[in-house]
Amino acid sequence: MNPEPTPAGQPDVLVVGGGIGGLSTAYALSRQGLRVRVLEQAPEYGEVGAGLQIAPNCTRILAEYGLLDEAKSLGVVPENMVMRDALDSQVLTRLDLRDLERRYGFPYMVIHRSDLHGIFLRACRRAGVELLNDQVVVGYENTEGGARVLLKDGRVESAPLVIAADGLRSVARHQLIGDDVVSSSYVAYRAAVPIEQVKDNGIAENDVTVYVGPHRHFVQYALRGGDMFNQVAVFESPKALAGEEDWGTPDELDAAFVGSCDTVIKGIPLMWRDRWWRMFDRDPIETWVHGRIALLGDAAHPPLQYMAQGAIMAIEDGWVLAQHYARLAEAAPAATEPDWDGALAAYEAVRVDHCRRVQTTARAWGELWHLDGESRLRRNAIMRARDADDYSFTDWVYGPTALTPDEEPEMFTPIPLSSAAVEDRAA
Repeated sequence: MNPEPTPAGQPDVLVVGGGIGGLSTAYALSRQGLRVRVLEQAPEYGEVGAGLQIAPNCTRILAEYGLLDEAKSLGVVPENMVMRDALDSQVLTRLDLRDLERRYGFPYMVIHRSDLHGIFLRACRRAGVELLNDQVVVGYENTEGGARVLLKDGRVESAPLVIAADGLRSVARHQLIGDDVVSSSYVAYRAAVPIEQVKDNGIAENDVTVYVGPHRHFVQYALRGGDMFNQVAVFESPKALAGEEDWGTPDELDAAFVGSCDTVIKGIPLMWRDRWWRMFDRDPIETWVHGRIALLGDAAHPPLQYMAQGAIMAIEDGWVLAQHYARLAEAAPAATEPDWDGALAAYEAVRVDHCRRVQTTARAWGELWHLDGESRLRRNAIMRARDADDYSFTDWVYGPTALTPDEEPEMFTPIPLSSAAVEDRAA
């Protein structure tokens, strides 16, 4: 089957998926002079959800792209990240985010997901990226010197490189790997409301606050210049644990947060109740590149949300791939074909291990946040003992994005719960 050339001609790169990962990658590659076409299945480009936390390993890339000032104008640069116990509200540990910025050279910020998506969408348009909608991709094939995608309407699109940035339920992942998503049995409710609605709820307007508790946690921070307030309520669903299909429902939300501290209790009634997000990830895989088809973002490494690195990893993926393409193109003789095989090999060599670390650490942090009983008290004691200037748990992820495996920093050393003395007070 020979693909029909499109009126605009064959692009250098096809990106399947117009979310943050797909658009940021399209923009990164277009900055290298490549013709990029994005295929998005939705009728319009857009994002759902509420807030995102953007750590210095991502704001560094936004700054390189010339997009950081726009992002800061739409988001918020908070002063602290504070972790509290969800039951008694006591502070467990704190990160001074201004000091964090001094350490890593770039800010920690929060932004509405749709605002970050819009930044990349506008950047792609300015760069001349071809953005197509209503493009439902149902299959992928390698070809001689490239790859192609099969669309639901029977058409074929081809390019020297196809990037599958098609998300958690990736068609490419299903076809190439065949594994399934993994349910955590946790579900997230979100809400972004005018800040006036929460000013009397004991909130910290200038901080990112995370309340961790038994089988639940609650996140709060301001958005859009402080005009909006974002809340995320996450809990373990008894219905999911029992194997029921209808799980994570609003009645479970209300039951999960009974006994929480006052600020959390006041926040729960404000959560959107017409939609919720069941929390899935996938087991890490070692192979993301299959010929000229490359998995990227959640198609390659969907994490649980506890490290707030999901969108960031996708943006890093595109940056790394573009950097390796540029490096090889600069070294190649004039008028030679791009060394996509070399760029893809270098991309996979460094990103697979980093993202595996984030995925597995996110799972472990989820377990840590949701401890109960004596384990909760031991966790609290360890967190309270942390020095304010101890960055051993963030250096491995917030520093500059590695381009080669030897640039990847060492992981932190976990502190065993058994090393902590249990506090002599009621749980």
